[in-house]
Amino acid sequence: MVKFFKILVISCWLLSIGLISSCQEGGEAGDLFGQWRMSGSDSMYVSFSGAIVSLRNTHAAEVYGNFQHFGDSLFIQCRSIYGDKADTVNIEQYYGLKPFDNIRLRIDKLNSDDLVLSKEGQTWMFYKY
Repeated sequence: MVKFFKILVISCWLLSIGLISSCQEGGEAGDLFGQWRMSGSDSMYVSFSGAIVSLRNTHAAEVYGNFQHFGDSLFIQCRSIYGDKADTVNIEQYYGLKPFDNIRLRIDKLNSDDLVLSKEGQTWMFYKY
């Protein structure tokens, strides 16, 4: 009987740890989680939550996509909900991120305040918003 209760207590303990860790804010986003504002701009933002990224330009449009973060690499696959050319223009021209559906960036700096991304000599700097 005592052995049964030990197994029951250990099982409940492991289950509660699993539930608590699965409810962490941000999920897969990790340190990227939250809203970031592009330095030097009052209209360009990027947000990470779970495995979803939102690139918002208050003068153009908001584009969503999926992202993956591995070490110092960030991979973004943008999606155009309505197939609008304006979505591609927003990402490729305003943000300078190409190609629209397969963006690969290097994370040069990531902490609770700053995010610095780069690709082929171009740099994007964001701060937590």
